[in-house]
Amino acid sequence: MKNRRKTLPLLIVMSMVFCMLSACAQSTSSAEESGYTIDNIRDYVVGLDTEMELGNGGKKAVTNFDNAATTPALKPVMDEVNTQMEKYGSIGRGFSPKSDYSTDLYNNTRDKILEFVGADPETYTVFYVSNTTDGLNKLASALIEKKSDVVLTTRIEHHSNDLPWREAGTVIYAEVDDQGRVMYDEIEKQLKNNKVKYVSVTAASNVTGYVTDVHRIAKLAHKYGAKIIVDGAQIVAHRKFSMLGESKDENIDFFVFSAHKMYAPYGGGAVVGLTDELMSHMPKFYGGGTIHIVGDEWVEYAEAPKSYEAGSPNYPGVISLGKAIDILQEVGFDDIEKHEKALNQRLVDGLKKIDNSIIYGDSEDLSDRVGVITFNFSDVNSHLVAEELSNRYGIATRRGAFCANPYVWRLYGLSDEEVRNFAECSDVNTPGMIRVSFGIYNTEEEVDYLLKVLPEAIKQAKKTNEENFGLANPLY
Repeated sequence: MKNRRKTLPLLIVMSMVFCMLSACAQSTSSAEESGYTIDNIRDYVVGLDTEMELGNGGKKAVTNFDNAATTPALKPVMDEVNTQMEKYGSIGRGFSPKSDYSTDLYNNTRDKILEFVGADPETYTVFYVSNTTDGLNKLASALIEKKSDVVLTTRIEHHSNDLPWREAGTVIYAEVDDQGRVMYDEIEKQLKNNKVKYVSVTAASNVTGYVTDVHRIAKLAHKYGAKIIVDGAQIVAHRKFSMLGESKDENIDFFVFSAHKMYAPYGGGAVVGLTDELMSHMPKFYGGGTIHIVGDEWVEYAEAPKSYEAGSPNYPGVISLGKAIDILQEVGFDDIEKHEKALNQRLVDGLKKIDNSIIYGDSEDLSDRVGVITFNFSDVNSHLVAEELSNRYGIATRRGAFCANPYVWRLYGLSDEEVRNFAECSDVNTPGMIRVSFGIYNTEEEVDYLLKVLPEAIKQAKKTNEENFGLANPLY
């Protein structure tokens, strides 16, 4: 009996330990089986804990609020690229098991992209590009046949959805309202008064985050005999997007987007477009992969999408894009939207409590914005504030006009003539805003950290201005 009393507690302890280990194993298994969610996605982001040397000599992991420019990679995306590179062979041209495997994966990803944007494969096709800018340039070079072809766009656009059309054809613009939103009546007015061939608009602004009702614009474009092109760079990682509207006349004709803005920075991107329209044009990019057969004095080019993909394909870019689509769909766009709106509201509420803050766009109704907030302070230079945030606190923002100069100048209240005065100025002397753009992995704690250090960053920026610049107008 004496020995039994000593043994019994040991058995109980061993049993308890076994149960705890089993529960732990089940918990781990359940977490793995649950997949990617808005709550755990941070665990899969590459480089979040990597310490970087700051401008003040310290070291710190960066708090990244520059996701509208580019997003970090996701570990599963990186792993997928590394795994598939084990089986890599030449795309479409080799005779080997690796070549066959790679070609199938490359082409099957087109089907995944079509499904991702709700595009009927009987009507649409996909060609790969390096990024949204590349895709819009290729469309401009193919679709615009003469300089007199009219393209209607808006003053909300990124340069990439403006300059290619300026160079290829004749561009007219629809203005934005005093809050910076697209004016749909102005779009219809321009369509009614001009023979417009294409309407090209962004799905979401990289400056204010406003989401454009592109299906409403599609209906207007088709009513007046034009086709619609959508710059999807700022929407694909933030909202579920469909090429299809509620009716056929609301369908989108062309959609362009980049993988590096959706956690797959391997130089990939895609254009989804009407197959018949693409096949009736040819981009000004030639060479291997674009031809069917070549004679001494003649050429027969391949059909779309091959005719739009000159040169060796970017296999890692395609693999990473396909994997990123899988992950974003699993996280769920409803949860992504809800998360972004909470971050937007938290930041705007905090900025309103800081003296002399200027929030661009509508700061009361944030419902039609993806995770992008731009701001300034009327008593301090934003370039110097952004530097302080980076150098002292390891907070990454973007400062400037975000490759959307005409839009930013409108939000600033500057005329075109006034802007010319800044052509030769240094960055600190040029008007600009601070942009915070959220990714799916950013947290409310990170927003709170930014708001906590902003007053000190402003204080230091004012001191730097007094000692080194003496800018009379702190806004530029």
